[in-house]
Amino acid sequence: GELLGLVPKRNIPMYNEFYEGRHFVEGPKTVTSVDFGLLGEVPFGTNQLFACDTIPELVVAAEICEDLWVPMPPSNAHVVAGATLICNLSASPALAGKSAYRRQLVAQQSARLVCGYVYASAGEGESTTDLVFSGHDFVAENGRILAESDVLGEGIAVSEVDVDSLAADRRRLSTFEVAPTPEDYKHLTTYFSLEFDGENNAAGHEHDGAYDDGRGDKSSEEGNEVLTFTPLTRHVDPHPFVPAKDDACAARCEEILSIQSHGLATRLSHTGSDHAVIGISGGLDSTLALLVTVRAFDQLGYDRSGIVAVTMPGFGTTDRTYSNAVELVQSLGADLREISIVDSVLQHFVDIGHDQDIHDVVYENSQARERTQILMDIANQVGGMVIGTGDLSELALGWATYNGDQMSMYGVNASVPKTLVRYLVEYCADSFESQDELEAAQVLRDVLDTPVSPELLPAADDGSIEQKTEDLVGPYELHDFFLYQVLRHGSGPRKVLRLAECAFGTGTDQEVYDRKTIVHWLKVFYQRFFSQQFKRSAMPDGPKVGSVALSPRGDLRMPSDASSSLWLSELDALDA
Repeated sequence: GELLGLVPKRNIPMYNEFYEGRHFVEGPKTVTSVDFGLLGEVPFGTNQLFACDTIPELVVAAEICEDLWVPMPPSNAHVVAGATLICNLSASPALAGKSAYRRQLVAQQSARLVCGYVYASAGEGESTTDLVFSGHDFVAENGRILAESDVLGEGIAVSEVDVDSLAADRRRLSTFEVAPTPEDYKHLTTYFSLEFDGENNAAGHEHDGAYDDGRGDKSSEEGNEVLTFTPLTRHVDPHPFVPAKDDACAARCEEILSIQSHGLATRLSHTGSDHAVIGISGGLDSTLALLVTVRAFDQLGYDRSGIVAVTMPGFGTTDRTYSNAVELVQSLGADLREISIVDSVLQHFVDIGHDQDIHDVVYENSQARERTQILMDIANQVGGMVIGTGDLSELALGWATYNGDQMSMYGVNASVPKTLVRYLVEYCADSFESQDELEAAQVLRDVLDTPVSPELLPAADDGSIEQKTEDLVGPYELHDFFLYQVLRHGSGPRKVLRLAECAFGTGTDQEVYDRKTIVHWLKVFYQRFFSQQFKRSAMPDGPKVGSVALSPRGDLRMPSDASSSLWLSELDALDA
């Protein structure tokens, strides 16, 4: 090891059990040097940063115990000067209720400062004359506790901190303050190196992943080079959009549904409309949109008969989805209308000279646009609004017909990804069951069990769904994972691959997807995400419910002719 600098405590407590002023004074902000015996002259002072020249995003600073608990912690200034990781050595006593407060304090500081925060408190072996020291250790990152030791336990907390993600967040946050000149925060920066050998280890050290640069290494396997990544100790959630199933789960679902319904209610009230028109297919998205619309009408005190729910059977409609659509609308008390699109689309094929036996993009999109025309015209009839049903995942992949189901007057699901749509519908089914509304609950359960499909191609001979979306564009749980990592954390293709392999157990006994599968669908994601921006550039209004959204007026101001070539070339370079 090497002593790079000495960082003293800034804030000396003299209250309650603390009596540190007997022996200590606060450390100086200005950095000087002290003679440290055999180690020679060593920098001394609180305003020190330790920057890694091999990982530019890793800049370490320190504060001591009480420094965290004051109105203006030293870490505030450290972060403004560029620190991404704060380390706190502490001696915090264990008191009833204090561990929860301490946990909140560390998490909150890491969130406000958009940083990693490593907190280590003295514990085992300390004097117990008047106090018992907690031994409470944390690793926090941007508001989230990544690892935590037991209070009064003997364990340690180990995790990685994603400094790439922190740097991306700081770039995104235009209000994140940085010191414009050295005079605003006079400090000393000491540089250190973390060298990596051929096995991605920090040179000269046992490697446990803490010094991993995330790039991976090429190793030989039967004469072929194979990209390998160091395993992570931190948990990577395979379903980052879905709330954890804990005590707060129901509250989170209610919050999301309330945002959706309140957004629609406000738009209805603003336009003076007491009618809504929605196409019901018996699938997940239209089901959630109907449930949200019902909530909005109840909130406004409108009669549910003002919800015109239209089922429009076509060439691929199955008995299962049709009956689910009808039964759901009836159980919720909306106005059910049925209009077959078969004859009108066949006539349209005659008009444009298209062979009805050629099941191409014309065959499929003609149905989607016919349905949208019907909904728009009914909306004009009743003085209502067409409620969009498309979700965030479909928008990301462009899995919608331009000027067909892509268009509406208000899209309530616009920022709800498919994995979350399923979860919200399941929550609503549970709620109906708890209220003894068993008919609606039963229909929702069957909707959840139905394969995702646009039903634009004829059904199989046995009447089952032939056209399954996830067979064509890939598993939605993968695409939602990609979307979250790319937009929320600014991750590049190689890093997304690494995180996906951790999340889905690639190469382990718990493997859900192998590398070849992940790389294949990641390429599809990038290809579609870039090429389909033109559909998002013309998307209707809709409420944002989470940290990731695709509105061209807000979160994703992206040109429609942006190219995916850089991202795809990085993927092509990977050994799949």
